[in-house]
Formats: sequence, structure tokens, C-alpha cells
Amino acid sequence: MAFTWSMLRSQEPTTLAAARSLAHRALQWPARAARANLEPAPDDSHTSLTWHPDQAALLTQLLPGGVKVGLRIGVHELVFIKGSGSESFPLGAAPDSDVGEWLDAKLAAAGLKPASGVTLPYETPHALFARPAEETPRFAAVAGWLAAGAEVLEWVRRKYRRFKPGPGPVRCWPHHFDIATLVALEPGDAEHARAIGVGVSPGDDYYAQPYLYVSPYPRPDIANLPALPRGGRWHTRDFFAAIATGTDLLALEDPEKGMIEIIEAAFEEGLRRLHVR
Repeated sequence: MAFTWSMLRSQEPTTLAAARSLAHRALQWPARAARANLEPAPDDSHTSLTWHPDQAALLTQLLPGGVKVGLRIGVHELVFIKGSGSESFPLGAAPDSDVGEWLDAKLAAAGLKPASGVTLPYETPHALFARPAEETPRFAAVAGWLAAGAEVLEWVRRKYRRFKPGPGPVRCWPHHFDIATLVALEPGDAEHARAIGVGVSPGDDYYAQPYLYVSPYPRPDIANLPALPRGGRWHTRDFFAAIATGTDLLALEDPEKGMIEIIEAAFEEGLRRLHVR
């Protein structure tokens, strides 16, 4: 089913925590497959995934042999793609041993290394309180927020391409489960070069619902912050960003337009505070 912005209103954003936790946990299977079969990148980007609207899925980068592994969040199933063919595994309440056995068999048949033995360098999300069979409509809503994020972030890449090195790819990071692009404002290493990250998270420990964020780096002086367009606010605890929660965005007549207006205002303020023009 093709994404439309009206789909975001199908479920209250504050009801998505269980579905989001289950999807976040399931996303670690494609991430393990990538770790097992791709050369490691210093920034861990080899494990990042891309939203593919035609598959309604987050897919790994291309593995050897023309393979991609992914997660169709809206229907909670793994997908294994080789060339023009694809196979899927409905996760439901399947134990990890069954999921690993299926994925490892597909990888082995393609001449690739198994995923199940890969140790992740971070804690996997817990989803013991969640029952997949009860979350079907909310899986679709989580997928909708990621699809919305991917769409708007491609607009961000076009809008801010004048900066050099400029916007990076739109990636979903399996550790935090956010989809984002980083607009590099000057050459240099990531630890010191000025940049502005724009992304959409399906929710986390800070906000138990999807939210947009626009975050300048390094953290600038945050005195006398201006008001943002309706729906936006400033977040200053632990990280600095303009944010807009799903609830606040859906309170707007046109959430897509509102999201873009918040991004534009926050990005311009970020440039001003980073002394970039």
C-alpha cells in the first residue's frame, strides 16, 4: 500500500510504544546480516538501512551476491531479496531461534555468513510486554511515520544541497531506530565539523511517540531561543534540537506542511547559531 499522509491519523501517536519496540527489536536481524557480511565502516553506517517505498520496508545496503535483508514494519515480517526475487518470514510470536534459523538458511544458500551468531555492540530493545498479534494496526502506523520521515528527508536533501559537503544519505540507524540525514556544513571530521542533523524517530526514552528533530552540532549557545512555528518546540535536556511530536504535528491541519515549516525555521536558527551562511 502506497503511503499517504492521512495514514498517520489512523492511530494515536502515543499508542505506538509496544509496536515500535517490537519493530526495533526485529530490525536487529537485518542489522546482524549486514554486520556479518559487509566491511565495517568507522561510523557503523554499513549497518544502516534505507526505506524502500516499493517494498514498504527498511532494507540493508547491498550484500555480496546481490542480496538485501529487511523488515516490512507494517506487516511485521522479515524480507530476503536476491535479484528480482523475494521471500518473507512472518515474525508474529516466532522465537528468535526460529527467526535466526530461517535467515541463516537464506544467507547460507546465497553463500553468505550467518546472522544469528553476531553480537551487537549495544543493548537490544526489550519488548517482553508487547504481543505482536495485538499490534497489527500500530505496526502500520509506525511504518507510516518512517515513510513520512523518508519523504520529508529527501526534501531536506534537495533543499540544502547548496552546502558542502552537504546532505548525506537518508538512513535508518538500527541502534536508535531513527531515520535521518546529516547536512555537513563544512569539510572536516565528524567530531569537529559543523553540521545539522534532521530526522524522525518513532519514539524513545525522551518521547514515547514519533517526533521530528532538527539538531545543530556542535551544541551552540542556546540562550534566547526564538519561538518555532506551531507544533515545534526546543529540547535542551541531554541533546539540543527543535522537535515536534506526532501529537503536535497531527494537531495541525496539514502535518506535512507544518513539518517542513518547523524544519526550515529550526535549520535557519541552527545556521545562525553555528555562524554559517
